[in-house]
Amino acid sequence: MQICSLIKLSLNDYPGKMACTLFTGGCNLRCPFCHNGPLVLDNHAPEVTEEEFFAFLKKRSGILDGVCISGGEPLLQPDIEDFIRKIKDLGYAVKLDTNGTLPDKLIALCEKGLVDYVAMDVKNSKEKYGITVGIENFNTANIEKSIAYLLSGKVDYEFRTTVVAEFHTPQDIVDIGKWISGAKRYYLAAFRDGETVIQSGLHAPADADLQAFSEVVAPFVGEVHLRGI
Repeated sequence: MQICSLIKLSLNDYPGKMACTLFTGGCNLRCPFCHNGPLVLDNHAPEVTEEEFFAFLKKRSGILDGVCISGGEPLLQPDIEDFIRKIKDLGYAVKLDTNGTLPDKLIALCEKGLVDYVAMDVKNSKEKYGITVGIENFNTANIEKSIAYLLSGKVDYEFRTTVVAEFHTPQDIVDIGKWISGAKRYYLAAFRDGETVIQSGLHAPADADLQAFSEVVAPFVGEVHLRGI
């Protein structure tokens, strides 16, 4: 397992739980606004070995409740199932962050009871997915399959969108709302610029715009939450 970095304590990454968050390397998308550029481009050397990670988890037994697995795209890791099983064997809940492009792996892990919570990115409306993920003519079929599975309610979940002024309009957010209609919860996060962003020159939405986006999507989902304002 390629563990590129580890946050030893997070109160925000796993709703309702004290958790650690690890980041895997490599991604099959190239979202220009991604703030984990070195992980996505796979030029960030692993900082933590599996042995070190599991030794850490054993020491934190009774202190931490869960483990968040993020990236990059964690489902690209060939040994992700065995890795999560070891975490579960230690008694931790597991949250998986995913871009939804690998639905079969996602579904298999959930059906085996290895994932307790899924946070799936919905990058934009179907029509603008390709430009938003940096892949021309991107096929959203796998995204749709992952969305449909999560909407079935077999595992706890959230959908989330990083909102970028250059990529998202109110109509895009409405279209996303229709796509995930009936979802338990949906998070809108304001883009944050930084040195590790893949493309420079992008901007966060105004706070008022993000609030307006939450209002137009509210009729389609159970809960709307804002991050970054």
